Amino acid sequence: MEKKILKNSRVKMLILALSIVFGIQGVYAQQEVTGDEKTKQELIDLSKTKWQWMADKNVDALNDLFHEEAVFVHMGATMNKEQELNTIRSGGIQYKHTEIEETSIRFVDNIAIILNKIRLTAIVGGNEVVNPFMVTEVYVPIDGKWKLGSLSFTRLIGR
Repeated sequence: MEKKILKNSRVKMLILALSIVFGIQGVYAQQEVTGDEKTKQELIDLSKTKWQWMADKNVDALNDLFHEEAVFVHMGATMNKEQELNTIRSGGIQYKHTEIEETSIRFVDNIAIILNKIRLTAIVGGNEVVNPFMVTEVYVPIDGKWKLGSLSFTRLIGR
C-alpha cells in the first residue's frame, strides 16, 4: 500500500512539474495556438503517425517529436525521453498494432491534450499482450512544431 501511495505521489509530482515547465515555456514562446479544426486534425494525424513510428521502431522520427523533458508513464515504469527511445529501439516494448477506438482533443492555452482510447497489441518481455488503454498525450508548440511532452497509459478495466 505504501509503495502505491509513493508511486501515485511521484506521478502527481511529475504532472505538477510538467505543468510548471510547460507553463513557463508557453509564457516565453508567445505562440498563439487556436483550437481550430485544421489544428485539431493536424494533431490527431500526428498522434496516429506517432503510433506507426513506435510500431516501426522509427526512433529518429520519435526523437524529433519527443520534447527533451518529456515523460512517459507506462503500467510498470515512468521513463524519460532517452529511456523511452532505448526501450523502443531495443524491443523492450514492441508496439505491434494500435487500434484507436476514440479520440478527443482539448486545448489549455498553448498546450494540446489528446485522449486516445486504444486497444494495444504489443510484445512485452517476450509475450504478446493486448490491453485496452486510455492514453493521454500532451503536446506543446516549440518553434512552429508540435512536441510531445507527455505520454501516459491508463489501463481500462472491465474490457
